[in-house]
Amino acid sequence: MSFAIGVTGGFFGSLIGLGGGLIIIPLMTKYLCLSQRQAHGTSLVALVFTGIFGSVPYLWYHHTDLPSALTLALFAMVTAHLGAHYCHKLSEFRLKRYFGIFLIGMAFLIMVKPYLHPLSHPIEGLFKWMTLGGVGLMVGFLSGLMGIGGGALLITSLVLLLGYNQHLAQGTSLFAMIPGSAVGGWTHWKNGLVVTDHLGGLVGGIIGGAFLGALLAQHMPGSVLRIVFAIILTALGYRYIKSSLSKEKRCNEYTQCGF
Repeated sequence: MSFAIGVTGGFFGSLIGLGGGLIIIPLMTKYLCLSQRQAHGTSLVALVFTGIFGSVPYLWYHHTDLPSALTLALFAMVTAHLGAHYCHKLSEFRLKRYFGIFLIGMAFLIMVKPYLHPLSHPIEGLFKWMTLGGVGLMVGFLSGLMGIGGGALLITSLVLLLGYNQHLAQGTSLFAMIPGSAVGGWTHWKNGLVVTDHLGGLVGGIIGGAFLGALLAQHMPGSVLRIVFAIILTALGYRYIKSSLSKEKRCNEYTQCGF
């Protein structure tokens, strides 16, 4: 089952440049019975391989801005471990709720992205590198906290602020997420939140799925896929929020009864 989850997450993540954590985490909690924290930690380690193998076709077709990717990665590494530490301290129901809200937010970004237009004068010069640094810091923290690569935020920022086309933004995003995911994943590993029993199958599936998804992305418009993916994320986000509210209510009742 972990291999199938890896293939699914790697394929769709690389196809639209998100990394796959948004898909992998809900599947691991549902079918592998991992806690929310364990799913976040295990996902983040696995996403290192999504970035590595998903980047190859983008590099081959010259759809990666390496200087920008390295700048994003450098700043993401600074805050990734902070997000991972904060994830370790959050209660399970709060983490589920935040992840549900995050899923719905990402679904919204994916849906509206084709209708948003880049700045008439994309940011250049020193302000470009300052913008990349700021985006990297934000994405690094969210990556460590949520167990995802942060591809949706990276791609949206590159397209809207820097005027990148879709393929260049996706390739740069996949490459940039590798170091930050590694740092955040290592922090989760030290905190005991990486389930190694499933990691081998997960990574094996991701390697194949990420390469195929990235290869297909070079020749395929993603409009229909984007809509379906956004609907799935919204439904999952709603379930996460509803589940977290029910769990918090039970915890509060348990406390009020004096237990």
